[in-house]
Amino acid sequence: MSDPDVLLGRIEKGLWAPLPGIPAQLRMAPEPRPGSKAYFEVEDTCLKAGVLVLLYPRDGSLRVLLTRRTERVLHHRGQISLPGGERHEGESLEATALRETQEELGLDLGTVRVLGKLTPLYIPPSNFCIYPTVAVIPGAPEFLPQPDEVAEVIEVPVDHLTDPGNVRRETWVIGGRDVAVPFYDHEGHKIWGATAMVLAELLALLERRE
Repeated sequence: MSDPDVLLGRIEKGLWAPLPGIPAQLRMAPEPRPGSKAYFEVEDTCLKAGVLVLLYPRDGSLRVLLTRRTERVLHHRGQISLPGGERHEGESLEATALRETQEELGLDLGTVRVLGKLTPLYIPPSNFCIYPTVAVIPGAPEFLPQPDEVAEVIEVPVDHLTDPGNVRRETWVIGGRDVAVPFYDHEGHKIWGATAMVLAELLALLERRE
């Protein structure tokens, strides 16, 4: 198991440099994708959402916070997601990510430290562009999930995601056609789609050498 402080330091340093970007995201993209446009091609017309990649230590490992969405939310029902939501008028996307995380999970983010941002990602089925903010809190949080939005809190060790043995691929029928879907397998959860693509770029920061 990697030292959480070492992992965190490598992620933070990686965020200072040019980002791995879309090529890293595409490692975990379904094939064929539902659309080929990148976020910068649709920024004038897409809906904008801020999502939070929240890192923290628990039981000696660095964790990343995910949730399973309920069947009552408007978009991406039942899927594994990063906490976040649609931006309010006049609000920065970083502020959106932090606000939505507090609302969804009842978290105290008074000690949060924002490390940087990852590459935005366009999600054609919902016409959302998501803008990931990476942040850390110094201790393991307590959760008070909002029951209409969050069906389950999922705390995934970063070490688990970096293990190639936990990356799987299956053929699913989506929209009436066969789609090859890569996903991170964690305790029976299949972390795929936009969430997996954002995490793939985060993990690519750890591949960089000094």
